[in-house]
Amino acid sequence: MSMLVSDWMQKDVITIDAHASVIDAVHLLKEKKIRRLPVLKNGKLVGIVTDRDLKDFTPSKATTLDIYELRYLLSKASVEEAMTPNPITVPSDVPIENVALIMHDKKISGLPVMDGDDLVGIITESDVFEVLVALTGIKQGGVRICLPIEDRSGSAKEVADILRKHGGKIEAILINYEGVAPGYRDLIMRFKGGDTQAILKEIKEKYPNVSIHE
Repeated sequence: MSMLVSDWMQKDVITIDAHASVIDAVHLLKEKKIRRLPVLKNGKLVGIVTDRDLKDFTPSKATTLDIYELRYLLSKASVEEAMTPNPITVPSDVPIENVALIMHDKKISGLPVMDGDDLVGIITESDVFEVLVALTGIKQGGVRICLPIEDRSGSAKEVADILRKHGGKIEAILINYEGVAPGYRDLIMRFKGGDTQAILKEIKEKYPNVSIHE
């Protein structure tokens, strides 16, 4: 798997027409148990509406209305009035980490995926969580170690060599620079097999600040 958006996006996208009512959108979200709907007009993406948008939406004519009158207005109000127009989109052939960064920086939880003018999918924070699970190798079991290593060529290989020396197999490997002292980086590695006790003994001796989760 190439870890592109196309590998992780939801391809069967549930959409709603811009002229549909707000009530229709609420019912569709509940029925499909989803949190967002791309909005189409004449088959083209023009916006996105979320459960939060619908909860916060109040028709402009709503002032001192009772619940029945308000419900009537909502049945007449269109999704176009409640949606976020011109939503941020991503192409299907970009790396998944690009999407994670956009979601993080823009504080949004879902992005329509476009190939040219065509809506081909939607990628959400839940999909990004799936990527995190896959990258960390946690489903494979084994032992997780995290240790600061020098930020230089070959420093990660030195840890990997200890594993191989005692017959361990690397299941996942990640690098982190956030919150790490200058000149260092955190190495997060998951391994299984081999002589676990011998591996951990040698790693503890060479890297006393190692964190271990078995």
